Amino acid sequence: MSLIPVAFKIGIWNAWIFMSVFILQMLAIMFIDKRLWERSHIPKDARRNKFERSVSVIASFTWFLAMGYSVFLPFKIGAIWFYIGLSVFIIGLALMAVATFNFVTAPADHPITKGAYNFSRHPMYLATFLICLSSGIATVSLPFIFLSIIMALCFYQEALIEERYCLKRYGNAYGEYLNNTHRWIGVPRKYYK
Repeated sequence: MSLIPVAFKIGIWNAWIFMSVFILQMLAIMFIDKRLWERSHIPKDARRNKFERSVSVIASFTWFLAMGYSVFLPFKIGAIWFYIGLSVFIIGLALMAVATFNFVTAPADHPITKGAYNFSRHPMYLATFLICLSSGIATVSLPFIFLSIIMALCFYQEALIEERYCLKRYGNAYGEYLNNTHRWIGVPRKYYK
């Protein structure tokens, strides 16, 4: 892996192919129902402190930077790194598809607890991290992997905000969900009291 990619050019077989999943997912959610689009974001009435607002800005900036950077990063097709990245991408894509379906089909007045949300409280964040990480691996780009890690750290903070909001909105139903479901797959959960 190199700090600066050897080939840095716009091309058809670049990391944007993996990253385009996010644009397609956003468009699908927007066109299915505008209320779903609003529900897919942390509401404005969820209080954030200064640190949380800063993390949100960093997360957005990092995501846009990764999207733009992906256009210039060619896949290392034929190298083992490409196939490892492709495998991670397929796992992330499957998780994203299932989580998006679960999100779209869940009733608006209940917390989402079925499907992928039965195994992880934040499967879309997890899927996003896996897809971004897969792009870095498949292009053999340390900067892209670094961006993915920064996004993951920001996702952790966003997850805490979402959980706080959902606990306030859904009460004991969400509290019980917190007790029974891992935040991330395989990572020990913090218990709700």
